[in-house]
Amino acid sequence: MIHPSYSELIQAINNNAEEDDNTMMLNSRYSLVLATSKRARQLIAGAEPLVKGAAGKKPLSVAIDEFYQGKVKIVADTHQEEEAAPAPTEEASAAPETSAEENVQETAKTEE
Repeated sequence: MIHPSYSELIQAINNNAEEDDNTMMLNSRYSLVLATSKRARQLIAGAEPLVKGAAGKKPLSVAIDEFYQGKVKIVADTHQEEEAAPAPTEEASAAPETSAEENVQETAKTEE
């Protein structure tokens, strides 16, 4: 069995979401898979892991741990939505729409 399970991970991510910021609430496994895979690609590209004990783990496992511990949040990508708002071209209308794109954002936790 995978730990944490999909439902535990989605619940942990939604519990860590703050109402006053633009953090997205997860409601599907698909959104979770997209977010964790994007963070895993960031780790592969050289981003520093935000959790302890990441050495020797696969990037996807580290990404799941980061989401579960609340070190990374999912925010809506408003920049892409603004760019997509102008008149669509033939190429854009032929491509599948990705209106629910998500952006993975690291949370900077400072100790006071």
